[in-house]
Amino acid sequence: SQLFAKAYKMSKSALVILAAGAEEMEFIIAADVLRRAGVKVTVAGLNNAEPVKCSRDVSILPDASLAQISGQKFDVIVLPGGLGGSKAMAESEAVGQLLQAQEADGGLIAAICAAPTVLAKHGIAAGKSLTSYPSMKDQLVGKYSYVDDQKVVQDGNLITSRGPGTAYEFALKISEQLAGKEKAQEVAKGLLLSYD
Repeated sequence: SQLFAKAYKMSKSALVILAAGAEEMEFIIAADVLRRAGVKVTVAGLNNAEPVKCSRDVSILPDASLAQISGQKFDVIVLPGGLGGSKAMAESEAVGQLLQAQEADGGLIAAICAAPTVLAKHGIAAGKSLTSYPSMKDQLVGKYSYVDDQKVVQDGNLITSRGPGTAYEFALKISEQLAGKEKAQEVAKGLLLSYD
């Protein structure tokens, strides 16, 4: 039907980048919550489309490799934390180019835990307010307006959060930006969470 086609065209998209050593809770919660909110989520393996071993030895199979989705546009790019995964994304030229293009287009960028250091490495969102896992603060404090006392920080098109325990709020904040507050609250209710 025409209505379905219109609704489908309007559905938002998210790219979640998965690198070896990613924090699996942060990855899974972001991908899962966004899908529950009706967002089309693509999981891209940093190096290829082979299973990725995360920080606690859970292996996850990406939908595609980062190279395979290059040139596609997404409403949000999500960077899960985890030291190994964040280090790999920080060292990746492809991730840097993707983030720079997303920022230039005014698209959303979301990073949690150690992943805000990826933004710093690639010169993304300089001067904006953000947060991260506490031990990453020293790498960020000179380039950003660092926030210690909030679980999730949004500054324009940048959303950041602190760690595994804040992953639901992080994912719901991204969902709210893409699907609206009502949808984020509906998803939260189904998860037995409250979201204001």
